Order: sequence, then C-alpha cells, then structure tokens
Amino acid sequence: MHGKDTLRGTASLNWGYDEAIETWDGLTISGVPARITAIGARRFPTRSTLRLDLDNPPRPGPPIITHNLLSGSVPDSLGNLSNLQSLHLSGNELSGGIPSSLGGLSNLESLNLNGNKLSGSIPESLGNLSNLSWLNLGDNELSGRIPSSLGELSQLKGLHLDSNELWGGIPASFGELSQLRILALSNNRLGGSIPDSLGELSQLEGLIMRRNSLSGSIPASLGNLPSLRLLHLSGNYLSGDIPALLGNLPSLERLDLSWNRLSGEIPASLGELSQLATLDLGWNELSGNIPASLGELSQLADLDLRLNRLTGSIPLSLGDLSGLSWLRLGANNLSGGIPASLGDLPQLRHLDLSDNLLTGNVPSSLGNLSNLSWLALRGNNLSGCIPSRLRAARTDYADLSFCP
Repeated sequence: MHGKDTLRGTASLNWGYDEAIETWDGLTISGVPARITAIGARRFPTRSTLRLDLDNPPRPGPPIITHNLLSGSVPDSLGNLSNLQSLHLSGNELSGGIPSSLGGLSNLESLNLNGNKLSGSIPESLGNLSNLSWLNLGDNELSGRIPSSLGELSQLKGLHLDSNELWGGIPASFGELSQLRILALSNNRLGGSIPDSLGELSQLEGLIMRRNSLSGSIPASLGNLPSLRLLHLSGNYLSGDIPALLGNLPSLERLDLSWNRLSGEIPASLGELSQLATLDLGWNELSGNIPASLGELSQLADLDLRLNRLTGSIPLSLGDLSGLSWLRLGANNLSGGIPASLGDLPQLRHLDLSDNLLTGNVPSSLGNLSNLSWLALRGNNLSGCIPSRLRAARTDYADLSFCP
C-alpha cells in the first residue's frame, strides 16, 4: 500500500510494506489467494480522523472499526473493495453523507454505520446490495425519504433506521422483504399510514416504529405475522379500532400501542396472546369495559390501560395474573369496588387505580401485597382504611388513612 494507512493522532495501525500483512493490526486473512476478510481495529484512546487511502489497495477487505473516536467522512474509496463482506464503523463520530459508491459492494453482507453523525439522504444505490442481510444506519442525522429500493434487498434480515430525521412514508416495497426479522424505524418523522404489505413478512419478529407521525388505522394484516414478538407503535397519531386479529399472534411478547388516538373497545381476543408479557394501551381514547379475558394472560407482567375512557368494573379475573408487577388503570371512568382478588397478586409492585369512579371499602386483602411499593387510590369515592401492612409503600390516597 502506498503510504501507511493511519488514524490521525497518536493512534495508528501498523499497515505498511515494512510489515507482513498477516501481522497487521486487527486483520483476518483467509482464502487462496489470501484476502482480507475482516478488520477489527482495537479501541483507540485518542480522538482520531478516519483517513483510509484505499483507492488502490493491494488486497481488498472489510473494515470493522467500531466504538472509537473516529471523525471525518466515510471514504468514497471504500466502494472499490469488491470482496468486502462486512463494513462496521458504528459508535464513532463520522459525519457527512453515506457514499453512494457503497451500493457497488456486491459481496457485502453486513453494513453497520450506527451511532455516528452522518447526514443527508440514504443512497438509492444501497438497494443494489443483493447479498446484504443486516443494514444498521440508526442513531445518526439522516434525513429525507426512505428509498423504496431497500425493498429489493431480498436477503435482508435486519433493517435499523431508527433515531434519525427521516420523513415521508414507509415504502410499501418493504412487504417484499421476505427474510426480514427486525424492522426498526422509531424516533423519526415518518408520516402516512402503515402499509398493509407489512403483514406479508412471515419471518418478522420485531416491528418497532414508535415516536413518529404515523396516522390512519392499524392494518389488520399485522395479525398475520406468526413470528412477531415485539409490536411497538407508541407515540404516533394512529386512530380507529385495535384490530381483533392482533389476538392471532401466537409469539407476541410485547404490545405497545400507547400515546395514540385509538378508539373503540379493547378486543377480547387479546386474551389469547399466551406469551404476552407487556400490554400497554395507555394514553388513547379507548372505551367500553376491560375484557375479563385479559385475566387469561398467564405471562403478563405489565398491564397499562391508564388515561382512556374505560367504563364498567375492574374484572375479578385480573387477580389470576400471578406474575403481574405493574397494574395501571388510572384516569378512566371505572366504577364499582376494588376486587378483593387483586390481593392475590404476589409480584405486584405498582398499583394505580387513581382518578376513577370507584366506591366501597379498600379490600383488606391488599395487605397481602408484600412487594407493593406504590399504591395510588386518590380521585375516587372510596371509604374505609388502607391495610396497615402497606405503610412501607408509597401511597397516594387522598382522604383515606391507615387501619389501626
């Protein structure tokens, strides 16, 4: 290599003609003829600038230089490394645009530029990376629309574009990513509706699109995703009913639809989600009764229905949720008494029933909640006293006092 590739500052790599390539820092050499298949540079203690003179490299290979203090732009010349399989430059301070030349790396399988200061738009040319299985451009300052060409990445398993400044709609072409397992688009400015075509992603395990400006209804087609474990759509402007078909997701562990404008009743079918650990429907406009079927969610640890327009009584069946740690039903229009069965929740740590229309005495069975650290009962019409065994818990109970 003409001249030694260096990282400006006191940090340097021993890449030069005076050293055998097999001894170069962080390189993995394989194949006949020998080719660089990985570069994993050590962590550098000093702030440096990425200056790789790779216009005419003697042996092309895949740089993997993560979590250093590298700055400057991503060199356009990296697009000349025709045998490159992995390019990992995450966790640095790289700025400027993503070179469109990277779209010519026909052997690239993994591209990770996460956690830098990259700006500009995502190059359309990245849709040419036919062997790409992982693309992580998250936590940068990228803007513009998501290229529909990314829907042509037939081998893609992971797509992370979260925490940028992307706007426009979600490309319907994403429904063609038949191998996709993770789609992370959170913390952008994406608008429009969620494409129905996402319901065709049979391998999808995580759909994470919180904190955008998505509107319209939740597609019922999302109920066709048998492998889905995480569905996070919180912090958008989604409206309409919660599709009953979401109860058909046998692998779902977390369902977060909070902070939207969803209305209508909570589907009883959600009680069929046998693997569900978190159900967060708070901060919406949901009405009607709390389905008794939610008491069948044997794996549930967190149930949040606060700040809706729910009416009727608290189902006795919630007392069957033996693993429940968080129960938040505050700021609704719930009426009737507090079920004594809530005292059968041995893991319960947080109980919020505040700002409802609850009446009657506080059940003495709540004194069995030995792990309770927070109890909120204010804003109701309750009478009687709070079990003295709850004195150690933080309480918000207005006019009620502890039992003697």
